[in-house]
Amino acid sequence: MNIALIVLLILVNVYGFCLMGEDKRRAKAHKWRISEAHLWSAAVLFGAAGSFLGMQYFRHKTKHPAFQMGMPALIVVQLVILVYLNLI
Repeated sequence: MNIALIVLLILVNVYGFCLMGEDKRRAKAHKWRISEAHLWSAAVLFGAAGSFLGMQYFRHKTKHPAFQMGMPALIVVQLVILVYLNLI
């Protein structure tokens, strides 16, 4: 696997993880929230694993069925794509 691709995947997953944490922090403080579209965008751009870990770690969006089922499904889809393209 190309080192640049590995770095990119790590960065987007860290970003997804941090987004979940930041949105949880804002929710607790009753401040302006990060949109679900933004959370999903990070996940769709191959950051689903980081977003899912952020959901679990921060206990955020874990009761929303779309996130509860969508993130794991998205992880599987992304893994299939990476395997299909011989990137992992």
